Amino acid sequence: MQLLTPFIASIAIALIILPVGSVAQNRRPVAPAPATLPGAETEVYKTVGDVSLPLHIFYPEGHKSGQSLPAIVFFFGGGWRNGSPAQFEKHCTYLASRGMVAITAEYRVSGRHKTKAIACLQDAKSAIRFVRSNANRLGIDPKRIAAGGGSAGGHLAGALGTIGGLDDPADDLSVSTAPNALCLFNPVLVLASVPDAFPLPEERVDGLEERFGVSPTAFSPYHNIGSNQPPAIIFHGDADTTVPHKSVELFTEKYKSLGNRCELVTYQGEGHGFFNFGRGDNAMFIATLTEMDEFLRSLQYLRGEPTANRFYESIEFPINPSESNR
Repeated sequence: MQLLTPFIASIAIALIILPVGSVAQNRRPVAPAPATLPGAETEVYKTVGDVSLPLHIFYPEGHKSGQSLPAIVFFFGGGWRNGSPAQFEKHCTYLASRGMVAITAEYRVSGRHKTKAIACLQDAKSAIRFVRSNANRLGIDPKRIAAGGGSAGGHLAGALGTIGGLDDPADDLSVSTAPNALCLFNPVLVLASVPDAFPLPEERVDGLEERFGVSPTAFSPYHNIGSNQPPAIIFHGDADTTVPHKSVELFTEKYKSLGNRCELVTYQGEGHGFFNFGRGDNAMFIATLTEMDEFLRSLQYLRGEPTANRFYESIEFPINPSESNR
């Protein structure tokens, strides 16, 4: 793939960071997140003022407290402005059927809570701390907690794996927020210029600090990659005009160059959000679910052959598909 020109890169990054829709649309209230999800147990992991933030936890059949099962925590997409934990409901149901504790998290977003994007990352870190601190009660292995997410939620998962600090000061900072693996779906991983590869106009980048609540470089997973990072897999379409494929190529190259494992799975002709349940004929939902299963099996989080096709066939239709977040 050719390098992005400065003009194309500036358009691409604007699509990544601007709220979804027109100015008029952005004045509309953002829908509230669901209080519960079918088949999940819900626990509040954090309270900020009058805002309670839940985790929706999907347990394998016969699960008991005191077990030591692998787990994954998903973060929804929506440009740090909107979105719903329901986005990953079906992913959670599937992974629970495969023997993992699968969790989808609510976090504060600007459209519902008038927060800056740094609050999203603070909440993501709080969620991982809650799961790790309560691992024995939840029947989870604290050394096998993966993080996943799509788009802006993929940014949060990627940031958990790369960015130190930026914590909620109310948290117990002695508890690690580092995931043990990353599953990233068309994630936002480059939020500042990469000279000669992903150039962005300085005036555009300079304006992001107000929205993020922190400098773009400090908030950009690519710019904070080090060694000894968790193994990662990235699912991305090469026709994505919201989060350019070039950005995940750069992340993968740098991640691997520092001795980390990173697999980039590219889907030809697919655009943003292609992996979501309810998108088209769900072929990409099944394909990415299978690839994620294979990756988790390679880490010994799962055993046996993937059952994504059988799982999909078991879903009762008609249903209301999970929200196809960005």
